[in-house]
Amino acid sequence: MQADLKIALAQLNYKVGDFQYNSAKIVKTIEEAKKQGVELLVFSELAITGYPPLDLLTKESFVNAAIEAIHKIALCCNGIAAIVGGPSINPDSKGKPLYNSAWFLNEGKARALVHKTLLPTYDVFDEYRYFQPNREFIILNYKGKRIAITICEDIWDDRPVEKSFDRNHLYTLSPMQKLAALKPDFAINIAASPFSHNQHELRRRVVCKKAETYRMPLYYVNQTGANSELIFDGGSMHIGADGNIVHRLDFFKEELYIVDEAIRKKSTKSPEPSASQFPLAIELIHKALVCGIHDYFSKSGLKTAVLGLSGGLDSAIVAVLAAEALGAKNVHGILMPSQYSSDHSITDAEDLVKNTGLSSEIIPIKEIYYSYEKALKNTFDGRAADVTEENIQARIRGTLLMAYSNKFGHILLNTSNKSEAAVGYGTLYGDMAGGLSVLADVYKSDLYKLAAYINRDKELIPANTISKPPSAELRPDQKDSDSLPDYNLLDAILFRYIEQNLSCKEIINEGFDAATVERVITMVDRNEHKRFQSPPVLRVSGKAFGFGRRIPIVAKHKLY
Repeated sequence: MQADLKIALAQLNYKVGDFQYNSAKIVKTIEEAKKQGVELLVFSELAITGYPPLDLLTKESFVNAAIEAIHKIALCCNGIAAIVGGPSINPDSKGKPLYNSAWFLNEGKARALVHKTLLPTYDVFDEYRYFQPNREFIILNYKGKRIAITICEDIWDDRPVEKSFDRNHLYTLSPMQKLAALKPDFAINIAASPFSHNQHELRRRVVCKKAETYRMPLYYVNQTGANSELIFDGGSMHIGADGNIVHRLDFFKEELYIVDEAIRKKSTKSPEPSASQFPLAIELIHKALVCGIHDYFSKSGLKTAVLGLSGGLDSAIVAVLAAEALGAKNVHGILMPSQYSSDHSITDAEDLVKNTGLSSEIIPIKEIYYSYEKALKNTFDGRAADVTEENIQARIRGTLLMAYSNKFGHILLNTSNKSEAAVGYGTLYGDMAGGLSVLADVYKSDLYKLAAYINRDKELIPANTISKPPSAELRPDQKDSDSLPDYNLLDAILFRYIEQNLSCKEIINEGFDAATVERVITMVDRNEHKRFQSPPVLRVSGKAFGFGRRIPIVAKHKLY
């Protein structure tokens, strides 16, 4: 069923807490939509505050400023109606003080409020900490049309919990079912749905299923851009009553989509972005990481980055991503060879610098290491060399990078991958140092796919960097495989334990060697303290390290 209203969807990139910036962006979009004859303009969830505002919502002054900003935006809504996501006050003296609301603005005023019913409280979401759930279902009437408005999670009522408990569902209430009984002409869902691997496809299935089930058009508006660890891919959609996509907005791009123009032109389902032989998931992860770096810097007022270049795959990928996000002139690579560094590691790093246009500097650490060795000689007398000496090298490099960061105002980009972060294969205050961890939610085995995608048109990452065995080069002839299982095997076990939340026994029952599984899980459990002290991690999976995975540091771990 086609709505007669001229509707537009605004997929925008907001800054958390920057009401002036967000308001200006919203007002500018309203004025642009007015010029094109739009009658109803839809923005995303908590657009005025940016998502997620977290404990800023506990500050009365913050909430009041958000509401004041919305009322000022309403003054621009003459001849047009706008739906803007923002907090609202719960007038009841019982319950949480706020609602997560959709504000309906028209003719200079806030005319109606629709509140979010299903409050996600899992993984990175903690909305019940702040908001009161809605229990009253209303339909908005505007220009002869009956409109059902839902907010993000409200259409995910049949979402299962973690894989090992998928016999259960999180919610017993279906907002769409309640609203459909009130006979709306179409539905709107405003969202702040972060990117993760394959989330775009899961989101498509959910949105299309709702439209098909209730036989009504559905307009889904998501935000784009990144805020701290969370990255938002956009991908807003116009779904027909048959459950098919009429139009999907681009991923990772701000866009104003006017619905009736697309209908008049007989738009069909938007084609997926293509990267020839490369899976869409890898292309989107690449875009997500670039977006995450760019917005982390730009929204923090930062401009330049520094990282260590080892000649290995991880640092090479971070360097390329950072150059794309910030510009090569704003990324500085430091080569810090030791007595254990191979010649090809230095040449590989130098080739990377040439290929990408980064600035670079070489600071050998051999003599610095010998000074540590001399200082500790009496203390360590009679004790064999072990991981202590390896960690000293890593910490020397960390100290040099942080000194460079402090002196020149660069932010240190951490290059650890998810496989290393999971099993603790890294040194606190050494190679785990940094202001942002770019790859700590990407498994090592996936980094080879990402490297191939990066090199799809031109060799930016040297071929030898990709083909050689991974090594920390902290002792003679060292290889990662000396300490860890093969990465394909390791990552398969880690994925089941971390993303799928399977137990040791369940993983073994899938055919994995019991001793290997127990060893890997033990390493994961014993290194929670390291992850707790890691830099913020750009989230690109369904279960990233950080505030979406909350494991106690001090606990008696068993192989559950």
